[in-house]
Amino acid sequence: MPSTVSVRRPRPAVLLATALLAAATAGCAGDAPAAPSPSVSASPSPAAGVLGVRDPWVKAADTGMTAAFGTLVNDGVTDVTITAAATDVSPMELHEMTMKDGRMVMRAKPGGIVVRAKSSHVLEPGGDHLMLMDLTRPVRAGDELTFTLTFADGRTQTFTAVAKPFTGAQESYDPGHGAPMSAPGATPGTSTSPAS
Repeated sequence: MPSTVSVRRPRPAVLLATALLAAATAGCAGDAPAAPSPSVSASPSPAAGVLGVRDPWVKAADTGMTAAFGTLVNDGVTDVTITAAATDVSPMELHEMTMKDGRMVMRAKPGGIVVRAKSSHVLEPGGDHLMLMDLTRPVRAGDELTFTLTFADGRTQTFTAVAKPFTGAQESYDPGHGAPMSAPGATPGTSTSPAS
């Protein structure tokens, strides 16, 4: 006796539902954003500065010397040493205030300014500062000056500081700082001789 195989045919409603579902899925796939593919070379982010410079400012002055201040922030894992600073209105030196023979004296900071890893270093009147040595033009309150820092590894970084009037620390940046004590313009009580 021959075997009989019975084939069940799908109902037209099931076929229609399946076709609609397939068409809807295909239509949505064209509108959906493509999955992000890993890029072979991601574009680098903008170069970050070596240090963060918070609240930078310059003491306003008509002539002679003045100084720049602020807070230097090192978020890196290694210490950073500033070996030089420059601006277009004056030659510059890295300075510190220190005691010598019972008096506060200003001098070039030996070895530069070191900003330890994961810390900050304050540049302030009466402490470390960026010294503008011989102004070629007045620096008036509100002026913006651009400074370039040079680091021990050769990298550089620029920042802008605003000038403002300041008399708080009673420091004098008169011509003659760093010169022999007989230099004209020395401020009484403040030595102008090098502390080295």
